Amino acid sequence: MPSNERIAVIGAGLVGSLKALYLARKGFHVSVYERRSDIRKAEIVAGRSINLALSDRGWKALERVGMAEEIMKISIPMYARKIHAIDGTITTQAYGKDDQAIYSVSRGGLNQKLVEFADKNPNVEFNFDHRCMELDLETASLSFEHTKSGEIVERHFDRIFGTDGAFSVVRNRMQRLDRFDYSQSYLSHAYKELSIPANADGSHKLEKNALHIWPRNEYMLIALPNLDGSFTLTLFFPFEGPVSFEHLNTPEEITAFFKANFADALMHIPDLVNDFNDNPTSSMIMVKCSPWNYKDKVCILGDASHAIVPFYGQGMNAGFEDCRIFDELFEEEKGDWQNVFERFSKERKPNADAILELALRNYIEMRDKTADPDFLLQKKIERNFSALHPDKWIPLYSQVTFSHIPYSEALKNGEKQDAIMKKVMNRPDIKEVWNSDEIVQAILKEIN
Repeated sequence: MPSNERIAVIGAGLVGSLKALYLARKGFHVSVYERRSDIRKAEIVAGRSINLALSDRGWKALERVGMAEEIMKISIPMYARKIHAIDGTITTQAYGKDDQAIYSVSRGGLNQKLVEFADKNPNVEFNFDHRCMELDLETASLSFEHTKSGEIVERHFDRIFGTDGAFSVVRNRMQRLDRFDYSQSYLSHAYKELSIPANADGSHKLEKNALHIWPRNEYMLIALPNLDGSFTLTLFFPFEGPVSFEHLNTPEEITAFFKANFADALMHIPDLVNDFNDNPTSSMIMVKCSPWNYKDKVCILGDASHAIVPFYGQGMNAGFEDCRIFDELFEEEKGDWQNVFERFSKERKPNADAILELALRNYIEMRDKTADPDFLLQKKIERNFSALHPDKWIPLYSQVTFSHIPYSEALKNGEKQDAIMKKVMNRPDIKEVWNSDEIVQAILKEIN
């Protein structure tokens, strides 16, 4: 393998930093370019980014480069959802089996760790404050503007990886190619971050090892724990309409809305009005494109190729999985860049499309169904059946979150399961017989 081959990674975010580490471990010299300043020197500012939920796909990618143990130190396991009804009642919905959890982690804190770890590898060079201005796909040449000095820097590489997010400069250049497919769309909902501070002794005001949800049909509030005892709250809410961000403007309107809809959360948010007014109202973009590569010269990964909405907690996990799968394909193809780029683009895209669809469906589930008694009964039936026949039924959430089943297969499996459960739930006596062998046999009959 030619260790003198020079590779550029555009974007030093989560996926870019991890991708640089994967490449460097194979002996390539990797130059990472990032328009922002060095995140290691930055104070992590609340209110700018949704907390992340690391699950099995992300952990496997981190384990492959020896980072899992370090990241575990800054993560908090969440074993269940805590559903907060409007009357204050709280119910618990386990995510998986007793030992299965998703892990709350700060995006900024995780990014700092990834950059620190990658920078220890002598084959990685970080170049912050460099805005990518243009690239030549054919020659893998790049030009950058230093954001502080204004200096224009030109560089030539053997390969370029674009990991520069949903508004990728690398992808934008590829969009000018003939037969390059691209689409973007936005949700009609936005999000805004708030905060629940820790108790005076540093403990958490809510159950620490859970993701808290206040589902309210057309909108919802969620809370993820932080290491310092605080919780990061995220309100998902329509941009416009009779109940929306455009109609919450005064301190009185904001407070009255939370008192009416999230009373048991409001008591723990002392700076609600300031947080609400100071933190941005952020949009959620979805990106699809194809192909993800140009010959054996340029390849895009993560949000640059498949930005999704956050409702399955899989955006980062999918990006990390991109890095692992690319690495495995590289080994299978014995370093043949052309074959690796083409296979990665062709084989990975259907899974990216599938997790976007799953994430959109999960938003409806989280905001509308998690408080629905029929939905909760269906999940009980599924869990019971899965415990009896684990070889025949893995709940969809577990397929996505606690397995490495391709997202596209999980989507197909989930649709089959939904069709079966619809028949089961349509039984007029389902509430009386749900925990019986009769129901088990009925599901077995549908499967077989």
